[in-house]
Amino acid sequence: MNPQELLRIVDSLHREKQIDPELVILAIESALVTAAKRQFGEESDVIVKIARDGGAILATVNGRNLSEDEIGRIGAQTAKQVIIQKLKEAERDARLDEFYTQIGQLVTGIVQRTERGVTIVQLGNVEAILPRSEQIPGESYHNGSRVRAVIYEVKAAGNRVKIILSRTKTTLIQRLFEQEIPEIAEGVIRINAISREPGYRSKVAVSSSDQRIDCVGACVGMRGNRIKNVTGELAGERIDIVRWSDDPMVLIPNALQPAEVEQVLLCDMIGRAIALVSEEHLSQAIGRYGQNVRLASKLCSWDIEIMTATELERQIERAMEGFMEIEGMNESVAQQLVEQGYLSYDDLSVIEPDALMEMGNWSEEEVDAIVEQAETKAEEQEAAEDERKQQDKLDRERKATEELDRKEGVSPLPPPTVDVVAQDIASELAAEDSVPPIEPPEEPPKAPPDEAPESVQQTDGNV
Repeated sequence: MNPQELLRIVDSLHREKQIDPELVILAIESALVTAAKRQFGEESDVIVKIARDGGAILATVNGRNLSEDEIGRIGAQTAKQVIIQKLKEAERDARLDEFYTQIGQLVTGIVQRTERGVTIVQLGNVEAILPRSEQIPGESYHNGSRVRAVIYEVKAAGNRVKIILSRTKTTLIQRLFEQEIPEIAEGVIRINAISREPGYRSKVAVSSSDQRIDCVGACVGMRGNRIKNVTGELAGERIDIVRWSDDPMVLIPNALQPAEVEQVLLCDMIGRAIALVSEEHLSQAIGRYGQNVRLASKLCSWDIEIMTATELERQIERAMEGFMEIEGMNESVAQQLVEQGYLSYDDLSVIEPDALMEMGNWSEEEVDAIVEQAETKAEEQEAAEDERKQQDKLDRERKATEELDRKEGVSPLPPPTVDVVAQDIASELAAEDSVPPIEPPEEPPKAPPDEAPESVQQTDGNV
């Protein structure tokens, strides 16, 4: 192998494939070692070094230097095949490193084709895929159209790099906000939390490090232009801008807007928050099919329950009656428990023993006996109680939806369904050179916006 020709190959691969010359030389060295072992025996001690400056090849077998003729006779065809394979691997590794650092970043590509729900997107000189499970429900992509997504996963498969995109992750909203809102890109405004149901609605909690800048107003923009640009990229998905607070007593009412919350009761030990609202705002707080409270719970990391004062009183009465059935319980402790948000046997079974000992001035044995009784009663009531709670929840969500539809004068639509495509992405990409066919899941219906048909609504601290 001519040294000058070798260097020309290395330089050509570096310029055309953007592969580090050192990786190319290492690949060729490894290929020649493999080929030499096939000729001299697998147990042979083979060392091959290529001079980085002149391209000269120095090779030894079991300590003996090989002549140029011997090097040239080392299974030329075998060496060529191994070199090609090694170069493909080097090219793959270079692309893997390039795109691995871009995971979570926003990219723009051109749709090439769609095969049974899997969309192939051209990113520069490489192809990426947008699986059905990572597409916004109801969206369709046409050949040649532009699509923006975040790089969700990058992995090697044979000699190829598989780049998987996503339009359903909350990271996409984060990146779009950074692009459309300079204050976020500069770090003046911070996105503290995002909750999302792709294609339907999202809530974004923001805060400002500069008290002179209104974080909500800056995200909305003049006449809502900034937020409209974001929703336009998300097929009209509604976005609520929420003012962030470290105090859950402030954050939870903000997250539930436009509904007005009268009071928030927190139970720290079980992560539950009870938001008391009036009958007038009950439907708004729950949202269509429970969407508003569900997104608020994700945003705040609290299990939020919406109740009216009357409903809370009934729950407290039931809880008091149930706790008093436990042997050893007294009315004072039962009252303290319900005041702190413990409203069921199941809640009582997870309370910290030390806290319960302090409340009732009980011994460890007495607390263990009370908790054991609570666990037994919780198991006995679990099936019936879960069914009742689930039915109550569905009834409340249905009533809230009907109430909102009546107020806005719109026809009822079916509830949104969650796309639960559970196929492994690897199976979607099993073929090395093409995307294998994948049976598409049933297309979920597009749910209506939770409130007005406008994708942006501003209340006190909410958009």
